[in-house]
Amino acid sequence: MPIYRLSIVILKNKINFNRGDDVKKVITYGTFDLFHEGHYKLLERAKALGDYLIVGVTSEEFDRSRGKLNVVDSLVTRIENVKKSGFADEIIVEEVQGQKFRDIKKYNVDIFTVGSDWTGKFDYLSEFCEVVYLERTKDISSTELRNSSHPILRMGIIGTGRIASRFIPESHLVSGISVTSVYNPKKTSADAFAEKWDLNSYSEENGFDEFLSCVDCVYIATPHQFHYDYAMKAMKAGKHVLCEKPITLTKRETEELYDFAEEHNLVIMEGIKTAFCPGFNKLISMACSGKIGTVRNIEACFTKLENPKSRELTDTEYGGSFTELASYTLLPIIKLFGTDYEEVRFDSIKNEKGIDIFTKAYFRYKSGMATATCGLGVKSEGQLIISGTNGYILAESPWWKTSYFEVRYEDPNNIEKYSEVFLKFGLRYELSDFVSAINGNKKNDIKLTKKESVAIAGIIEEFMKTKNQ
Repeated sequence: MPIYRLSIVILKNKINFNRGDDVKKVITYGTFDLFHEGHYKLLERAKALGDYLIVGVTSEEFDRSRGKLNVVDSLVTRIENVKKSGFADEIIVEEVQGQKFRDIKKYNVDIFTVGSDWTGKFDYLSEFCEVVYLERTKDISSTELRNSSHPILRMGIIGTGRIASRFIPESHLVSGISVTSVYNPKKTSADAFAEKWDLNSYSEENGFDEFLSCVDCVYIATPHQFHYDYAMKAMKAGKHVLCEKPITLTKRETEELYDFAEEHNLVIMEGIKTAFCPGFNKLISMACSGKIGTVRNIEACFTKLENPKSRELTDTEYGGSFTELASYTLLPIIKLFGTDYEEVRFDSIKNEKGIDIFTKAYFRYKSGMATATCGLGVKSEGQLIISGTNGYILAESPWWKTSYFEVRYEDPNNIEKYSEVFLKFGLRYELSDFVSAINGNKKNDIKLTKKESVAIAGIIEEFMKTKNQ
């Protein structure tokens, strides 16, 4: 990439290389997109570790290959911003996986350093040089950046469970946002999570309002029954909301949240990760293209064996398979058949507490039929089948992390195969679209519309009414 090489600044005259082994070389890497105070401080501390600092700036191609989303600045701009910091003695471009090892050998590096977000990730390099993880800057959003056309959004997490812990590392790979704070009513839970992920901690002790005052948007990762209250409180404080599925358990509450967001020019998004992943959108487009003819039947199944002592299988009011997993299995049905079904009925297998461990929802539409199968205590083949008049689409388990599917026809030898990358937990896709929407780009609204979220909540509400029958 010669054009970028011309932008690389080498300031070797700052160091007397005749001193030989006395020169301690340090190397660090990063995207350095939307250059901010956190980047500046990391480079400052990296420089303080030695005499000569080499900074590797990632290329656009490398960022895409490792799943870094929403990068705004060009490589030339990012190199120039690193140069302006005044800490880099030499700037190189990181272009391929495995380059770090080669650079350490090539430049005779003494210390490799990156932010504490990556603690443990590069321990394997300690065989070749010292590895140092630098503490991150918790709140990187300076006034100057927050007033720019692409502000660094400060995000707060509400809830400290499993999904919240998966969300943090995913957020590191989405440019333009920084998770800075966490809230849990229980101080011990909030403090433990904050210590693990190096965040600011808030609880009932120092207040939800104080938590909201320090962020621009929130990610709600609490049990389902608390989603509505937290989302509404956040939006009344002027904060954008990304909420785990199901966004609420009733049609009315979901409509209220979306209506409030529209009235106050806020973004609210339901975090059904499948809706935002590239492979699923390719699959839906294929089904809508006419390739398999007219769609007449959809079978969507998602099951897993959950710990019997988990919240999902002990909460008699809000737990169970359907409330936990139906958002996924209903998604392709609503996407392809729409929201105007003629009939829906439910059959469940329940445990001794009366909680459904396996549920099937049967739909009848004017032009077809569908089943949505969910299970937390019964294991089945988790596949998605979309049947048409000319053929069918088969996405095998785990289709909700769509990375591969086939289009099949009457001729068993005629099989079309399609693949797409699904990275890690997939949460970066929804977060990337969330950030884009806040920045005024609503082109991805079609991936999960208000009407679809309202319909899914309405179906879950109908199921809830039948639980005790």
